[in-house]
Amino acid sequence: MRRRLIALLSFLLVFSVVLAGCSEKEAKVTKSRLEVIKERGKVVGGVNADIPGFGYVESDGSYSGMDVDITKAIAAAVFGDATAVEFRPLSAEERFIAVQTGEVDVLARNTTLTTSRDASVGLAFAPVTFYDGQGMIVRKDSGIESLEDLEGARISVESGTTTELNLADQMRKLGISYEPVVFDSQDAAVAAYEQGSVDAYTTDRSALVSRRTTLSVPDDHVILSEVISKEPLAPSVKDGDSKWQGVVTWTVYTLIQAEEYGITQDNVDTFLDSEDPEIRRFLGVEGDLGEQLGLPKDFAVQVIKAVGNYGEVYNRHLGPDTIFDLERGLNSLWTEGGLHYSPPFR
Repeated sequence: MRRRLIALLSFLLVFSVVLAGCSEKEAKVTKSRLEVIKERGKVVGGVNADIPGFGYVESDGSYSGMDVDITKAIAAAVFGDATAVEFRPLSAEERFIAVQTGEVDVLARNTTLTTSRDASVGLAFAPVTFYDGQGMIVRKDSGIESLEDLEGARISVESGTTTELNLADQMRKLGISYEPVVFDSQDAAVAAYEQGSVDAYTTDRSALVSRRTTLSVPDDHVILSEVISKEPLAPSVKDGDSKWQGVVTWTVYTLIQAEEYGITQDNVDTFLDSEDPEIRRFLGVEGDLGEQLGLPKDFAVQVIKAVGNYGEVYNRHLGPDTIFDLERGLNSLWTEGGLHYSPPFR
């Protein structure tokens, strides 16, 4: 009898240890990425390192660009500190694995929102931050003025992107034969084009505008007028964590809504005394929107103070006072004929 009792107690002890271990593992599995980030004390963002205006490493080692500022805005929303961020430069082929494995918390790297990436790659997208389209750059003296003139041409393209498939689809549709020359990095694809080993280079038009400025003689090159595809660029996180996706999503909407309200980096404090109930909720003067997201009540204020509103971010990196001078176009607010529109903060 005593042996049976000892055996039973031993079994119960082992069972309780196993059960405790399972509970601990379950707790780890269910911990939100937001909780992990708060414990770590910084946001890890995957970005580009070679596209001026979007993601670029300056000579002093600092990062600049529109996607960089969006990542800083996310850090400001979580910590009230835009410097609480670590940037990881990623190639087109590395970026999805970095998200899937948790190497980065958020990917803001000129990434197009597509069905397959949303459904099978394991990404969950935030709102579009830049509406773009694929284009083609050629030398002015090449005589190439349209896609039809590229019959038999060698065209450089970066692997691991939507660009390669878009090019194949468009040329097939037009009945144009060409030779794709695929490279592992954008730097290599651009270098091949500048050295003359290919006749043209294709990528998003915004990136073409950016990379054209890095060529030895920019004026010797022209971007064709045709737009090959739709390229809605958006930040993304690992699928399956709606809480963290919500933080990234509403940070982007904060930038857009702030511009619509006319709230800027310089004047945000003056709006804290507003009697407008919508603005008061938006800035966290009243209500609990921040708490609902797992953020401080004034997260929107911290975002705006850190990087400004969407228009300020755009103009800082791509606007009329930059070498790119890109018109807002589709990237204007909906009130100005563009596509950027924030749902209500309520």
